[in-house]
Amino acid sequence: MNILGIDLGGTNARAGVIMDGHLSKVTAVPLKPNGSESEILAQIEELIEGLADAGLDGIGIGVPSIVDERGIVYEVVNIPSWKQVPVKDLLEQRFKVPVHVNNDANCFAVGEKYFGKGRPFRDIVGMVIGTGLGVGLIINDRLYAGSNCGAGEFGMIPWKEGILEDYCSGKFFKLSDNMSGEELSRKALQGDSHARDLFAEFGRNLGRAIEIVLLAVDPQIIILGGSVSQSFPLFRDAMWKSLGSFPYSQTLGKIRIEVSEVDNVAIRGAAALYLDAMNTGPT
Repeated sequence: MNILGIDLGGTNARAGVIMDGHLSKVTAVPLKPNGSESEILAQIEELIEGLADAGLDGIGIGVPSIVDERGIVYEVVNIPSWKQVPVKDLLEQRFKVPVHVNNDANCFAVGEKYFGKGRPFRDIVGMVIGTGLGVGLIINDRLYAGSNCGAGEFGMIPWKEGILEDYCSGKFFKLSDNMSGEELSRKALQGDSHARDLFAEFGRNLGRAIEIVLLAVDPQIIILGGSVSQSFPLFRDAMWKSLGSFPYSQTLGKIRIEVSEVDNVAIRGAAALYLDAMNTGPT
C-alpha cells in the first residue's frame, strides 16, 4: 500500500510516501507567497506527480484551516488566495485515487494513532502546543472531527481575560514577556528564575486546559506535540500539580500524558487520514 501524505504549511508543502508502513521520499517545496488559488494548486499537483512514480492508493493532506465534510478548505492560514477551495474533488479528478483532507491538529492525532504513542489506545487526544493550541480527537479508534471540523477546539474556550489558547500555547510567552517560548526555554535552562516561573505558570494553565479535556472526552492518553511541547520538563511538574485538584482520582490515576516522538508526524498524520477512512492498519 502506497499512501502520499502532504503537510501544507503557510510557506511550504512537505510530502512523503508511506510504503508498507514506512515513510520514504520526503521532500518539500516552497509555496509562492502571493500565488493565486490555481498556482498553489498546481504546485501541489507537481509535488504529487514527483512522488507518485510507484503508484498511489490514496492521498492525505493536512492544512492549517477548517475543512468541511466535502473536503473543501476554508481560509488557509498564510495562503491569502485560498478562501474556499474544493481540494478533495480537484485532486481526486486529477489523480483518480481517494483524497482525504483535514486540519493539522486532527492529522497530528491520527498520526499518533497509527505511527506513534497512540497505537495501543482507542481514545486519544493529541494537543499541538505551538503558536496556538490545536487539539485532535480519536474516539473508539477513529478520528472525530465533528460536523464542521470544529471538534476539539478547546483553545477557543473563553478563559480569564481571553481564551485558553492565550494561556496554553506560545501566545502565553509573547503576551507575558514579549518573547518566544524557545527564547525563554533557553533562559530557563540557563537558570533564569523569571523564565522558570513563567514556565511553571504555563504548566498550571495547561493543567486547567487538560482538566477540561478530561471532563469532556475522558481519553486514555493525551499526547503533546508542537514546539512548546519540547520544553515539557520545564512545565511538567507544575502541570501535574495543577491537576491534583481534579475531582475524579480514578481518571487522574490512569491518564497518561506524554510528548510525541514521531518524526515527520505531520506528513505521517496526513497519510494516516487515508488509513483512518479505510479503517485499516498502518501496513
